[in-house]
Amino acid sequence: MATIKIVDPVTRIEGHMKIEVTIEGGQVIDAQSTGTLFRGFETILTGRDPWDAPIITERICGVCPTSHSMASVMALEAAAGRKASGNARILRNLVLGADYLHSHILHFYLLAALDYVKGPASAPWTPAWDIPATSGLDIAGHIPTAIEARRRAHEMGALFGGRMPHPHTYVAGGITAVPTSDKITKFGAHLDWLITFIQNFYLVDVQMLSNVYPEYKAIGDGYRNLMAFGVFDLNDAGTTKLFKRGFVRAASPKTVRQVNTNSISEAVTYSWYDDTTNNLAPTNGSTKPIYPKSGAYSWLKAPRYLGEPFEAGPLARMWVNGNYRKGISVMDRHVARAQETLKIAQAMKTWLGQLTVGGAVYDQGFTLDMPASGSGVGLTEAPRGALGHWVKVASGKISNYQIITPTCWNASPRDGKGVRGPIEDALIGTPIKDEHQPIEVVRVIHSFDPCLSCAVHVMRPKGKVTVFSA
Repeated sequence: MATIKIVDPVTRIEGHMKIEVTIEGGQVIDAQSTGTLFRGFETILTGRDPWDAPIITERICGVCPTSHSMASVMALEAAAGRKASGNARILRNLVLGADYLHSHILHFYLLAALDYVKGPASAPWTPAWDIPATSGLDIAGHIPTAIEARRRAHEMGALFGGRMPHPHTYVAGGITAVPTSDKITKFGAHLDWLITFIQNFYLVDVQMLSNVYPEYKAIGDGYRNLMAFGVFDLNDAGTTKLFKRGFVRAASPKTVRQVNTNSISEAVTYSWYDDTTNNLAPTNGSTKPIYPKSGAYSWLKAPRYLGEPFEAGPLARMWVNGNYRKGISVMDRHVARAQETLKIAQAMKTWLGQLTVGGAVYDQGFTLDMPASGSGVGLTEAPRGALGHWVKVASGKISNYQIITPTCWNASPRDGKGVRGPIEDALIGTPIKDEHQPIEVVRVIHSFDPCLSCAVHVMRPKGKVTVFSA
């Protein structure tokens, strides 16, 4: 007989998420992913001055605010037909890179690793899942060093971001931070320390975890469709990036195809939004919440590309760029994320050396070029994957703003054809040892590093509460 288990909330993620799984014969046979909060940022932005958008949208999340600033200023610049260049481009990359480093390190040591190893025997690490001690793994012992690494990444980003989280230096037309010799030296010192940490701790610990839990190289593959919007411009034109834009399908995993944003749509059949907005492209998207709604079970919409679900994130970026192609699974996501961290940190060393002390950081003519009417798209990558902002301006005010976040791609509910979202599908077939403590479910979820704060924002407690130690 099938057993339904609800993990609510899913802990050690950013935001509020519920997972309902149906278990039969010792494995998951069905899953529903629910975002339990409503995000109203698109509504908040309507009628506001376009210059407010980067400031407001970066408040969507405290883990990856820099990515939202980046996407927002890119959308405004696209509407104006201009791009930031020189020092501004490099400084944006450096602050965004610092955000990636802190986020990836945070995810492994403080959010995901404790699914596999015992944490310190004190709060907030207790109570914990019943995990047997594993010889040779001292990941928990490295947590204090990992916390220092995250602090250093934040302090490093704040040198040019003004503060972390929620840096306030990103503006359409450039950045408000000015590179000085002192700041460059301080940034470099933090970066050198972090590169050593990544090489000697992070990469080693992830590989050891992979060796101890080899079964997770064959669990959680999902659809095997991967997409990346591209990030970290290497030239002022934005034609060359550290991570390029592209997508691959399961049927031809080595063939990278170009992304056409006109092929993106958002289904709301199983989401708490008006069905009149179903399957709209984000360019013409609309956010009309309806709760309750028959059959719906999530505040997340269901983004689709060419009508199909796609996974976003470090594994997708590394795969599209040919940097990692060992497999698609729970453990592959962790390994690809760690390897990506080193790639970004090493690239940051190069960018730091390209800064011109005292050089221009803002296009002085941009203010005059902000159109009274127009539209723009800002596509970039957050640490968790493909991020897009779509803006329309009319009579000098924002008339429509739409955002599709990585977790909307990954944790989406079913679409109108009944096709599951990527996390839902990745859970199918997961073996469950103990139905009363389904830690295997959480391991699959955490491998995606979901950020529900980005995906949704009004919670109504209802129903029976089921408590799992986590």
